[in-house]
Amino acid sequence: MTDAPGTVRAWPGRRGFPLSVAFATGLYSGYLRPAPGTWGSAAACLPAALWLTAETELSSLEKAVALGVAALIITLVSIPVLNRLEAAGGPHDASDVVIDEFAGQWIALMPVMAYTNTVWPVIAGFLLFRLLDIVKPGPIGWLDRHVGGGLGVMADDVVAGIGAALLLWAGSFL
Repeated sequence: MTDAPGTVRAWPGRRGFPLSVAFATGLYSGYLRPAPGTWGSAAACLPAALWLTAETELSSLEKAVALGVAALIITLVSIPVLNRLEAAGGPHDASDVVIDEFAGQWIALMPVMAYTNTVWPVIAGFLLFRLLDIVKPGPIGWLDRHVGGGLGVMADDVVAGIGAALLLWAGSFL
């Protein structure tokens, strides 16, 4: 397997940042091909689905809030990690960096957590998030093109997650 230019895997300096690379690539799920962003989103859905169906004393709404807090923490930690990798010569928004998919996907799944405890709506959330993240309509595309650094890597996926969450929430009334 050859390492494509513009990927963290192809960047020789990555060896100096093993934890940052593991984090940024979603525990290496971003190395899966084809479509590493889709693999990263799928990897993000696994713990979310387990959390959704876990027998706990938390209500569905409390589980949704916890997932949102996890997405916020991932986002806040990711920005400086991605800035550090980029400043050390790593590519901007490398295709194998999928931690942004984790944050966006978890935001997209919040309505699923709040209103159901079945896994099927997770599939709808996955598909909606991937659609918005790939097509990048309106502000999602603007953020992708105009905001740099770690914030730029994270921002378009966070907004795609918010858009998918709103669509899932609206769809719950149909």
